Amino acid sequence: MSNIIIDSAFDSGNIDVMTVNEARAMLRLKNDKDSEFKQWFHFRVANCGGRELVLKIVGLNDTAYPAGWPDYNACVSEDRDFWGRAPSTFDKDEEGGTLTIRFAPAGDLAWFAYFAPFSMERHHDLVSISASAEGVEHRKLGETLDGRSLDCLTMGTGDVQTWLYARQHPGESMAEWWMEGALQVLCDPSDTLGRALREKCRFHIVPNCNPDGSARGHLRTNAKGVNLNREWAEPSAERSPEVLAIRNAMDESGVHFAMDVHGDEAIDAVFLAGFEGIPSWSDEQGERFYRYQRILERRCPDFQTAKGYPKSGPGKANLAISTNQVAERYAATAMTLEMPFKDNADHPDEVQGWSPERSRMLARDCLGALLEFLESED
Repeated sequence: MSNIIIDSAFDSGNIDVMTVNEARAMLRLKNDKDSEFKQWFHFRVANCGGRELVLKIVGLNDTAYPAGWPDYNACVSEDRDFWGRAPSTFDKDEEGGTLTIRFAPAGDLAWFAYFAPFSMERHHDLVSISASAEGVEHRKLGETLDGRSLDCLTMGTGDVQTWLYARQHPGESMAEWWMEGALQVLCDPSDTLGRALREKCRFHIVPNCNPDGSARGHLRTNAKGVNLNREWAEPSAERSPEVLAIRNAMDESGVHFAMDVHGDEAIDAVFLAGFEGIPSWSDEQGERFYRYQRILERRCPDFQTAKGYPKSGPGKANLAISTNQVAERYAATAMTLEMPFKDNADHPDEVQGWSPERSRMLARDCLGALLEFLESED
């Protein structure tokens, strides 16, 4: 029988093909450019002929987050619209750590990815559609190293300067699916939640902080191999123009509330990380974050507080990380939202795992919690 054909020469594509034998293939991940990070993959398999594919991605023990592979099922789509999960197994002792993906497509084409991709074309559609809504302004905050625009959408007439930004780590594509859900709420004049929030807040929304890394198929870095979420203390035009542009805009507006949207490779839950350990920490500022967290946990079944990151000790916070820098610099209620690459263990979905659809719905819950948070302050 003829061999399957595997390629990744497209937006966010990433894979190295080592061997192909009929419907079986051995594959390897590529590093982010000029970086040690690797974890993201996105590739197309053609000439499937309805056969069961057996795809082995090897060498995974030295990826950025090897704990992300056990209990992980690869994302798969045949129409690039609905993304399900292909049964996958991980063996740390096979070929330096091997993920074996098995899937029998109905037709001749199947697409595989670490998480459902959010393409640059979809990004441009999202920005354009949102910018055309009444009362929404578009700003180009700056330009990336590859010459792409850093898009910001501004809306609302309230006094609470609210920043929502996503995909500092481009492989965390669930973050822009979350943004799509948030913008649908905030830009729809018939949505009373969005209308109420726009009366209370002035929103500054950056749907994709790292378009270069997104297009290049990176997990975690920009075109220069720089992790943007370690640049917030001293961003530079040479290394991190994306962070420099966003932080400059924050300096102009001030920040009262900020959410930095991410995905986590290993933890099978939705959770928030705060800013414990910043030099100016006060119980009053910390309580604002904890109050928002309690509200979200009560409102959203997908959110929990049992799992998450360890808290930094007094004075030990890394101010190069966005949430810590923003909380310290502006005395803001700042936080990092994390969603799983795997599934939500509390509410599993065998067909899709954590998905674009659930990311969008989570955005509405987060915004509902924000409105309650602001009303309780009033």
